[in-house]
This record gives sequence, structure tokens and C-alpha cells, in this order.
Amino acid sequence: MFEFDSEQMSQMIDTYVIPWSINIVMAILIYVIGKIVVGLVINLFGKVMQRSKYDDMLVDFVKAILNAILMLFVIIASLNELGVDTTSLVAILGAAGLAIGLSLQGSLQNFAAGVMLLVFRPFKAGDFVEAGGASGVIKSISIFTTVMTSGDNKEIIIPNGRIYSGNITNYSAKETRRVDMVVGIGYDADLRRAKEVLLEMVAADSRILQDPAPKVAVSELADSSVNFIVRPWVNSADYWGVKFDFTEAVKLRFDEEGISIPFPQMDVHLHKDPE
Repeated sequence: MFEFDSEQMSQMIDTYVIPWSINIVMAILIYVIGKIVVGLVINLFGKVMQRSKYDDMLVDFVKAILNAILMLFVIIASLNELGVDTTSLVAILGAAGLAIGLSLQGSLQNFAAGVMLLVFRPFKAGDFVEAGGASGVIKSISIFTTVMTSGDNKEIIIPNGRIYSGNITNYSAKETRRVDMVVGIGYDADLRRAKEVLLEMVAADSRILQDPAPKVAVSELADSSVNFIVRPWVNSADYWGVKFDFTEAVKLRFDEEGISIPFPQMDVHLHKDPE
């Protein structure tokens, strides 16, 4: 059995116990104070982002990432105070991060695209968009995917990488839209009267805006018809209603006015061979 005299005990305390106790206390203080400072920094950062009107989902996500990074530094500093070789630890974490990144390239691409979509906000929930090979109303935007609802109420889930790498058409981005329609009449119809009728119909629809002024003009002398372009401006919410209603109204009004609307025809000539 080992016996320690008072001198040996005093030397052991001076050599090991006191320095280790100081290191442990310092490590705990670094961790506690570092955690408090990180919390203050994260809260301040969150308030700044919210004032900048960033999406709440992006704010929470960035706060979580920033908190993890800062706390990692705090933990490394605490371990360093305890004499742990943090250089090797950092190297191991770096290698693990690289391996994970290589194995999740597709997910990381969707993640990066999701962050960009939330930062630059080319569309928001409720917008009708065409993106990623699909079109519909945006239901939600997450870090990895975007969910939209199609016109026939189907849920479409699209990876963010596919959306951000292609064209994005946001039909709800502007308050007004132009309705582009083509109306054809026969070559034997009264051109001036047809134009007057179209202008009257445009003026009679209260949903059609007067500024910018609607455009009605002859656009083409086609093979079997004289084509008018009818381009009124409407509020975005009235786009499809005006387009459908106006198309039906043109047919009914032209029938009343006796203005012919040409349709594809085929003349078949039969020749009887002489006997």
C-alpha cells in the first residue's frame, strides 16, 4: 500500500489538483459565458433579420445554423482550456463534413437553392407561378422543397434545386396583367364594324382598365381570316374571368351583328371519269 506524507500530498496538490481545478473552472466559465454571449448574438441577429422582413422560416434556420457554429467554437475553446488537442478534433470534424457533403450533393444543392429562394423571394405563398416544370399556387417553401397546388387541386412537391436552376414565371407578382386575345373574321365581313363592336365590348366590361388603354387592331391577314388583336389590361385576379367571358361574348355578339367567324373547311371535288 502506498503511503503519502504531507509533503508529497502538498506537492501533488500543487502539481495536479490545483492546476486541473483551475482549468476545469475556466473551461466551465468559458462554456457558460460563451453560451450566454452566443444567445445574445443570436437574438440580436434574429431581430435584425426580422426588421429586414426576411421570411420567418429563413430567420429560424439561419439562427439555428449560426448558433451551432458559434457553440462549436465555444466548445472547442473549453476543451482547449482542458488541454485537449483541438487541432486533431477540428481536422476530424472537417473530414467528416467533407465526407457528408460529398454523399449529399443533391440535398445540399436543394438546400442552397432553398436558402436563395427564401432570401431573394421570387415568389411567396399564395402566388401562382410556373417553375420547375410545373405550374400552380405556392402552398409552402421549405429549405429543400417547394409545395404548390395545381389548378385541378393536385399537390406538387418540387426540389428547390430544380426551381432555382430554371426560369421562374410569377403570374401574381404584378397587380395588373394584359389579356392577349386574337379574334378572326371572314374576308367578306365588315372590317370597320367588327372593330367598332370589339371596342364597344371592351369599353362595356367594368373589369377592363382604361389605363393603360386597351388595344384593338388588325394584326394579320391570314389564310382564311382577318385577325384582330384584343389586348385589354385587367387586375391580375380578373385575368381568366375576362378572357373566358370575353371570348364567349365575342361569339354571341358577332352572331347578332352577322359578322362571320371563319373555321377550317375542306372542299372536296369529285371528278367523274368519262366512260
